[in-house]
Amino acid sequence: MSALPPAPQAVVFDCDGLLVDTEVCWTRAETKIFAAHGHDFGPEQKALVIGRTLQGAGEAMAEYFGRPGAGRELAAELLGLVREELAKGADALPGAAELVKRCAATLPVAVASNSPRELLDTALTSSGLADYFPVSFAADEVITAKPAPDLYLVACEALGALPGRSVAFEDSATGIASARAAGLYVVTVPSLPGAVLDHDWMASSLADAELVRWAEGLGDGVRQ
Repeated sequence: MSALPPAPQAVVFDCDGLLVDTEVCWTRAETKIFAAHGHDFGPEQKALVIGRTLQGAGEAMAEYFGRPGAGRELAAELLGLVREELAKGADALPGAAELVKRCAATLPVAVASNSPRELLDTALTSSGLADYFPVSFAADEVITAKPAPDLYLVACEALGALPGRSVAFEDSATGIASARAAGLYVVTVPSLPGAVLDHDWMASSLADAELVRWAEGLGDGVRQ
């Protein structure tokens, strides 16, 4: 973990596919909407929508379906399907609760998510992670969502931390681009197997032994 700052001031986490296993819910919803419009859904199609806002996913689907101008309609359709899937429950991903708890014991933490507030709150509550995050920001609460830097910048400001002394945890290229644009260090835990993504440190899961050791050692540094 030597590529990360020795004494970070804050840690900011993405949510979907990183902390909470909502990608299963999103994939089921995306499979349904692609099928409803006459298309198969696989890794290629998933790559078109993963990490995007609802509106961004709607626009990507509109282009893929050959329905220019239908982005808002498709985004609303996808929202309804995701809402149905999340209502069935979503679990924290392996190591998420433990890692967040260790980080929060020493540093201020926040969530910066490209989901709208409604879905973010549902995911955090369903997974049992909500109590760890008194500070969180959703895509519909900033002017421009990921890959723009806004979400990470407002999170660091709320935590009283410099972006250049903070660490972002991300699972998608869209989120990584946002964190990089804001100036944060990036720990990448890809949600798509085999994905090659930018990173300062890459792990296969939040339960990675080196990540756990890093989180346990955060108290050894002095927040400056």
